[in-house]
Amino acid sequence: MNIKNLVRRGFYADSVALMRIARELQKLGVEASLLIGTPSNKALLRDSGLLTVDGEGARPDDLIIAVRGRKSAEALGLADKLLLFQVKSNESEIPKTLPNANLALISVPGEFAAREARRALERGMHAMVFSDNVPVADEIALKDLAASKGLLLMGPDCGTALIAGVPIAFANAVPRGGIGIVSASGTGLQEVSCLLARSGLGVSHGIGVGGRDLSQAVGGRMTLAAMDALEADPATNSIIVVSKPPAASVTRKIVARAKRSRKPVTLCLLGAQEQKGIVRTLEEAAGFKSEKNLKIKAKGTIAGLYCGGTLCAEAQIVLMDHGLKVSSNVPVPGATKKGAPHSLVDLGSDEFTRGHPHPMIEPELRNAPLRRALKDKGVGVILLDVVIGYGAHADPAGLLLTALKNKRDDLLVIASVTGTEDDPQVYSKQVRTLRAAGVIVAGSNAGAARLAAQAVTAGRGSGK
Repeated sequence: MNIKNLVRRGFYADSVALMRIARELQKLGVEASLLIGTPSNKALLRDSGLLTVDGEGARPDDLIIAVRGRKSAEALGLADKLLLFQVKSNESEIPKTLPNANLALISVPGEFAAREARRALERGMHAMVFSDNVPVADEIALKDLAASKGLLLMGPDCGTALIAGVPIAFANAVPRGGIGIVSASGTGLQEVSCLLARSGLGVSHGIGVGGRDLSQAVGGRMTLAAMDALEADPATNSIIVVSKPPAASVTRKIVARAKRSRKPVTLCLLGAQEQKGIVRTLEEAAGFKSEKNLKIKAKGTIAGLYCGGTLCAEAQIVLMDHGLKVSSNVPVPGATKKGAPHSLVDLGSDEFTRGHPHPMIEPELRNAPLRRALKDKGVGVILLDVVIGYGAHADPAGLLLTALKNKRDDLLVIASVTGTEDDPQVYSKQVRTLRAAGVIVAGSNAGAARLAAQAVTAGRGSGK
């Protein structure tokens, strides 16, 4: 095979834009990858057999365009044109100066993210670090620096925020209101804020703190700081804290802080030991009432294919609460590790996204495992999440139609849509598209999981 590398010196582009350009190149029938020349990215290209001598010489601030196939030369030419278009688009869209800005959004390779975040904090700016692969020691140091200056360090790996009504990164169009949200995950914040919006309630701020903040190592540093900030905020009347399973020591800190709060605090620490003030689901945290039970039956097991890790964890808890044995790559306390009849998969985890776009950006990543589940006669229910909003795919429900064309009549497909009417994709349009394809659409992610559990239990395929 003809393998070529082109190195653009001192060139940086957003990883999402690079992945989309790679997809355009692949339409020429070549294998393609565009990555910044960091050591980890070069190792990825090397393992894939896409790195040449030219690529090996790339520096961490260079861009490597790697292609393999008969049309590799044509693909490199197209990549140059698309990159030039991307640069011109960015120049026309980004304001030249932001004299009153007090928040910096950082989306650079993980090797450089800590340095840029420190620069922002030292200039008195809050920082949202979208980047991942930032060492834990750097995260702790940055959060301690932020705390010493009375600032917020959101992230690393912070994908969602709503600051003073402004959606940042993967977020939704929700109204302003008096509820403040602190979330260690993106889809957790999105689901809660959207359920609040559909109940006629609004959000003052949604502060993302990063997936590792509630780990034992980081100790909930920014979650606690965000709770302090929301308690002091006159626009916030109550607080919701959302997280995938936290470390037990951190749970105790968060519970103790909530008890001291002068404002009502709802804790949704998925999988944490039940105690006063901790609710089981995102749906309950938002006070959302899902639809009544449907009389549906299914014979077989449940296969869940999720774009959102927190949504996957919530579904697992709901199924377990119905007495079902479930395994998942996002385990919650008490879950079955292997061999459970029902399985849920977070397709946004690192094992699936290394070198590929996140499924919220490119939901086609789910189509291959979805087709396999559709062919598996042992599967009776397929559970799906559809996440819309800023940064998400333009029509994720539409992409599911092709994969669902050959659905068996005896197979149930149950889904939920995380989003609002004001999102670019429009919540009601996505729901109509799914229902037209024969999908049962629940009002919430927890509601979808509940329907799945009821269906297999009624069909005597519960696998208890």
